[in-house]
Amino acid sequence: HYRMAKYFMTFIFAIAGIIAFLASIFNWNWFFTAQNAQYVVKLYGRQKARLIYGALGLVLDGMAVYFYLSTTATI
Repeated sequence: HYRMAKYFMTFIFAIAGIIAFLASIFNWNWFFTAQNAQYVVKLYGRQKARLIYGALGLVLDGMAVYFYLSTTATI
């Protein structure tokens, strides 16, 4: 069960990272007008928010790769 939980968390990090990165590239209006993203948009402006979410997406995807590799190394 522990291994399944790690795979599940890896999947969640990967999906969140992909969505954040793609939203920053394609400037998805639905993403940047969502209540959670509005704080960053209001604080930094839309263009900087896109950079922040793009970087966040890359970090989350990097963490997903790390989790996946560390999980497969222990099997």
